[in-house]
Amino acid sequence: MTRPRTRLATLVLGAAVATAAFAPEMAFAQAKPEITIDLVNEPSSLDPHGQWNPDSYYVYRNVFDNVVTRDNEGNVVPEIATEWTRLSDTEVEFTLRDDITFHDGEPLTAEDVVYSIERITDPEFGSPQLGQFDKITGAEATGDHTVVLTTDGPYPVLLAQLVKLSVVPKHVVEEVGAEAFNLNPVGSGPYRFEEWQRGVSVTLSRYDDYWGEKGPFETAVFRAVPDASTRMADLQAGTADLVVTLDSDQARQLETSPGVKPLIVQTERVAFLGLNTTKPPFDDPQARKAVALAIDKEGIVEGLLAGGEQVVGELASPAHFGWVDGIEAYPYDPEQAKELIEQAGAGGTEIRFATSPVFDQRIVQAVQQMLSEVGLNVSIDLTDMATYLQKAQGPLADRPQISFGRWSCACQDADGIMYPLLHSSSNWSRYQNTEMDALLEEGRSSLDEATRLAAYEKAHRIVRDDVAILPLYQAAIIYGARDGLQWTPTANESLFLNRMSWQGE
Repeated sequence: MTRPRTRLATLVLGAAVATAAFAPEMAFAQAKPEITIDLVNEPSSLDPHGQWNPDSYYVYRNVFDNVVTRDNEGNVVPEIATEWTRLSDTEVEFTLRDDITFHDGEPLTAEDVVYSIERITDPEFGSPQLGQFDKITGAEATGDHTVVLTTDGPYPVLLAQLVKLSVVPKHVVEEVGAEAFNLNPVGSGPYRFEEWQRGVSVTLSRYDDYWGEKGPFETAVFRAVPDASTRMADLQAGTADLVVTLDSDQARQLETSPGVKPLIVQTERVAFLGLNTTKPPFDDPQARKAVALAIDKEGIVEGLLAGGEQVVGELASPAHFGWVDGIEAYPYDPEQAKELIEQAGAGGTEIRFATSPVFDQRIVQAVQQMLSEVGLNVSIDLTDMATYLQKAQGPLADRPQISFGRWSCACQDADGIMYPLLHSSSNWSRYQNTEMDALLEEGRSSLDEATRLAAYEKAHRIVRDDVAILPLYQAAIIYGARDGLQWTPTANESLFLNRMSWQGE
């Protein structure tokens, strides 16, 4: 299924790797005092336990440290935890750094790690990340800088999930409460929060007492710029240094524009159509199969995107553990799709198609047209990202009939995408199937890799046969950057300011 990388992607990826060779001390000496980054939307949350979406993650990941992290090659490496030891199938002991301080000067201790784990796994707190951490059943501080985590049975994905578990200061959150903490977050990361101008920008400043690699910029400004052409204009005019979420046409424009460059990376993110299988017409498998046949996935990848994406037939990408070769996507067959729509009695059914400006609306409009051509009456429901997420996580009966999404768990494990989107207990799922639930539970509960892969293969085949959800393609992300910015994007889409440097233009 793997297609050759496009020439554009090959050239840009090669350039990105080459730029990483510049000496950090040289780049730091020539660093700009400020970096300006254009996002699509403003963050929906700056509390790292409060939301999970790219625009929030891009910002708060620089304010907070995580238990562990991934290096640029994708390996799990120490961050707050320096080492870990498996005490039993269900217990892991973590040794923590003893030199980390929060931005208010207070030391980070084992109690903060325990508090953060208990907070994000508390169902009453209602974190949308709960499904990624709910295998953790206990956290105990066994010393000032040691923590033992207990899981509900063996949990092979623990480290991969802890990559994105940010540690918050217990004393601050308990004193001010969740709402105030979201508006004025305090972390221990390389950058500290300064200001949030709602609807406009978030400003961070470098934390000079940071224990690790210091950030090269004194301040960082993340701006909300929903229109991609405006982000492009900002970059070309020099009023932005880095912009996110461009398309392949814009990448080609950057190749011929002075002072700027595109940066492209294949990600672990999978684009998909979510179908509410509990509501008409998609409670009928025939109608769901019609949708699968109605979408020209190759046409979307080759004709619209053309940035290195590849069609996938399963809810995972080759960047995930749990990817299984040989599961093909549904072919494009609009005539058969029409027949199935008629057989299901779904012709002319009104369908609300949920989306947000953060997603490529060319794809949304193409899908709308393809579904309309086979007999469905589809209208686009475009809302801001916060409203889109609220609908997606609402009561099952109220979740969208159909929606476009692109999911990344930043963990590079199938558990991180399949469990939240398909397990019936998840507040993201629109699918109810006890066999699927059992397979996903087995996949996240066995320490034997072969057992896990066998479970995910069966789960992938159910996804395909029952059209529980419709995978579309493995996403490539295109950023635009000033020539002076030296940065290598990664598959997990983490935008670490302290992994950047500046080579004077």
